[in-house]
Amino acid sequence: MYARVARFEGGDPDALRKSAEEINSRAQSGPPEGVPAVGFTLLIDPDNGRGTAISLFETEEQLQQGDETLNSMTPPGEGMGSRTSVEKYEVAVDIRN
Repeated sequence: MYARVARFEGGDPDALRKSAEEINSRAQSGPPEGVPAVGFTLLIDPDNGRGTAISLFETEEQLQQGDETLNSMTPPGEGMGSRTSVEKYEVAVDIRN
């Protein structure tokens, strides 16, 4: 499994929460077209205007496809601030209850 981790800074607290709600609402129908993700987690720190989006992919090829698509997109609204970095990882351990 592979992960794409995008970090955002400079978001407004209320707008961050609103963007998170909109992303959650959109996610109910699955990932965006062109993003073959098998999982997604959005972490927000409204008090400090930060967010971290973690997308999970089964294969490295799917990670590359998803990365290309996500790099061309912007989060809904202006709440997430600016994307400050994108990192890619191989998932070594994934524990869920």
